[in-house]
Amino acid sequence: MIVVVGGIKGGTGKTTIATNLCQMRASAGKKVLLVDGDDQQSSYEWSLHRDHRFSGKANTTTFVTVCLTGRALYTNVIKMKNDYDDIIIDVGGRDSGSQRAAICCADILLFPFKPRSIDIWTLNPVKRLVEESLSQTAKAYSFLNQADHQGIDNKDALEVLKECEIIKTLPVIIKNRKSFANACSEGLGVNELVPTDEKACKELHELYCYIYG
Repeated sequence: MIVVVGGIKGGTGKTTIATNLCQMRASAGKKVLLVDGDDQQSSYEWSLHRDHRFSGKANTTTFVTVCLTGRALYTNVIKMKNDYDDIIIDVGGRDSGSQRAAICCADILLFPFKPRSIDIWTLNPVKRLVEESLSQTAKAYSFLNQADHQGIDNKDALEVLKECEIIKTLPVIIKNRKSFANACSEGLGVNELVPTDEKACKELHELYCYIYG
């Protein structure tokens, strides 16, 4: 299955979601390809940190990471999709050729939104992007990421997201937790971090279950 984590607004936590899903899927014994389709190459840097951290140790990185952009992203993912159980694609926060290429080969498209007006305002452009690029068999989902702990703006943001019929809103709220940033900086998934942030792990597990069952 090909999962694309996308959107046209930077800073919504796309790379954090993509890398954590990759680590969780690989830990489940699946053969996983992580594709970094963003010019900033944050997912690729995360993977390099991970390789360095586990170099020479038994708990090695069990997935493959590549950087692909533009049309090369689409053509190479299509060529490689039968070689992997799962492909996870992290694309930059803008309407780009790379994002459109990724959407065209997606089975599932994930849009994380922060519960802020400037982020929610991008919903209509995202909707148009999906309408223009997503295949008829693929599915698109939105969810709240980096959300408030007190839920001050979460409810209003969810109501706006639910108005978009073409992008289904998942009942998942991943809150703004320092553990996500700490894990990412170490090349880890949040469920590998010590000490364990049980709340962060639970929220991410809920998202994982909606995608992979």
